[in-house]
Amino acid sequence: MKEAALNTLTLCRFSAGARGAATGTMRCVTDDDPYLWLEDVEGEAALAWVAERNAETAAALTADDGFASLKERLREALDASDRVPYTTRRGAFLYNYWRDATHVRGVWRRTTLERYRKDEPEWEVLLDVDALAATEEEKWVWAGARVRRPEDDLALVCLSRDGGDAVEVREFDLATRAFVDGGFRLPEAKTRIGWIDEDTVFVGTDFGPGSLTESGYPRTVRRWRRGTPLEEAAVVFEAEPADVAAWGLRDTTPGFERDFVGRAMDFYRSETYLVPPGGELVKIDVPEDARVYAHRHHLIVTLKSGWLGQPAGSLLAFDFDAFLAGDRTAEVLFTPDERTALAGHSWTRHHLLLETMRDVSTRIEILTPAAGEAGWARAPLTDVPPLSAVSVVDTDPDVSDEYFLDVSGFLQPSTLYRGRIGADTEILKQAPARFETAGLAVEQFFATSRDGTRVPYFVIGPDRAVTGPGPTLLYGYGGFEVSLTPSYGAVRGRAWLERGGTYVIANIRGGGEYGPDWHRAALRADRPRAFEDFAAVAQDLVARGITTPATLGAAGGSNGGLLMGAMLTRHPELFGAIVAQVPLLDMTRFHRLLAGASWIAEYGNPDEDADRPHLLELSPYHRLTADRAYPPVLLMTSTRDDRVHPGHARKTAARLRALGHRVLFHENTGGGHAGASDNEQTAHNNALMHTFLWQHLARSEDPAHIL
Repeated sequence: MKEAALNTLTLCRFSAGARGAATGTMRCVTDDDPYLWLEDVEGEAALAWVAERNAETAAALTADDGFASLKERLREALDASDRVPYTTRRGAFLYNYWRDATHVRGVWRRTTLERYRKDEPEWEVLLDVDALAATEEEKWVWAGARVRRPEDDLALVCLSRDGGDAVEVREFDLATRAFVDGGFRLPEAKTRIGWIDEDTVFVGTDFGPGSLTESGYPRTVRRWRRGTPLEEAAVVFEAEPADVAAWGLRDTTPGFERDFVGRAMDFYRSETYLVPPGGELVKIDVPEDARVYAHRHHLIVTLKSGWLGQPAGSLLAFDFDAFLAGDRTAEVLFTPDERTALAGHSWTRHHLLLETMRDVSTRIEILTPAAGEAGWARAPLTDVPPLSAVSVVDTDPDVSDEYFLDVSGFLQPSTLYRGRIGADTEILKQAPARFETAGLAVEQFFATSRDGTRVPYFVIGPDRAVTGPGPTLLYGYGGFEVSLTPSYGAVRGRAWLERGGTYVIANIRGGGEYGPDWHRAALRADRPRAFEDFAAVAQDLVARGITTPATLGAAGGSNGGLLMGAMLTRHPELFGAIVAQVPLLDMTRFHRLLAGASWIAEYGNPDEDADRPHLLELSPYHRLTADRAYPPVLLMTSTRDDRVHPGHARKTAARLRALGHRVLFHENTGGGHAGASDNEQTAHNNALMHTFLWQHLARSEDPAHIL
């Protein structure tokens, strides 16, 4: 191994200007990290190290008596033919992407509503990704398609190589079910593309040096006409190098066709501009941290901070033309309170479906703008069982008041409803139970965090008042305003609940469960509030007799992997085992690795003197020591993760090993940030994770099962 020879690297950093360009003030930082060589994603030495660690993990986990049968049961659930095939309506057809045992990489297909109503719908296969992968000898993974609206005749199909965020784009003819010869086509990049008309698209992609932001996303929006060279596409808008990305889109609503461009300065601040025909860009003058878009004659604004006398978390509607003329008269569609937050909203042709959360349980209302006058009428759409969730799956806002709803709970399989506002609803599909729920219950509790904040969490499992403390898995995320709501999980049920384990979801700060303020409370230097919340839930579980520290495990991925690193280094005494998936762990270099620069607004900037101290304090990688006892840990990542660099997990595993601590490491060669690109990989990864946890939390009395 080349560890000794690669102990020290000198890193030159630029405080301004494009990455790699000799602009701005340069300062050099000598980093004596002995594991920087593991950041070489496909380097020979790094991959040899990965292979050795994978072999160790396979020996420790796949030889377990229950591993093979568990993986088989998980694969069976993932491949089941009676899963709900969720669809998106485009014109007369319902489109679906589907993977199972026969279609490992999947098929893109469509059907009609009449056929979809059948127990076994007849599908028209548009694109067989398995066949394409075999023909082209490439590990293609479906990454979505953008169908041209409202004609619904052409699509821009995105294909990922083995699961990465970067995609290849190809034009597809929906009538002939074939790629268009000589049509729009782009090589692999983190491309943004969308239809303007049949012969024109907005495109942002890698045009060479200077065309990407420091986060690795497109910096320009260009108008590209069919049959012309890509490099001749006219620039419509250009973002700054330090921005996250630029974007452009055409609003294709009949009678309201408009073009918009904009830039994301960071994850939470953005600017949006109207592109008038032949005129100068017109800025939509809303706060930078607000989310804004046009719908017909409305301008819809979601607030992240207070504005016009309305609090953060509010949803406002303006008359679009009047707003551009300077009128700031708003219709208030939603105002949050201390227990209720906005979860989302969707349009039908004449109504708006408003999704809200009250203590993390969701509900939906119908809002109807009054014709020709101020005021919106509102009414509940449907009743939802307690401690469950309802979400709008799809609508077709240009055509009708049709909607598709999904209702599920931790122990309640999904039911897909179709309705039309003002008419009865129908059950279209209902998923069967995938695991045994007898003796299981769902409860919600609240823990008190270090600063007195009330933190909700869900407990799913057997009655511990009867069975006593037992193996418990605590899951969390706590970042980017992501909310963790009730949902049915076949993998979770079969791998954990069915075996007698208890599963817990912690709704900690940093998420969006109580709106923007809940998220903002754990931003940047305040990130430890999320860690304290998670630790408080762990302590509350023990106090309630649900588990003990020896039988309590924790798991999280991506930003949740940072949370796991924090638990490992800050509260190791609370847990019997920890799993971190595709984790973010080195907080001093995250902004220099892949898409990391786009997260500076969430965590801070390691190149800024004001931020570097708290980032070093947050960084689990740098908090590891030899003289503290840590619970066993499993680190999981993917070579093809081009969002969170696999070096985070690799380096942390190497450092833990060197310090003499118990650690297993598994790196899937494909899968991207999801960690898996097909059901086989998903089943394998989950079997590894749950076998590891079961060994340490449920069989800790048997030394033969200890790492």
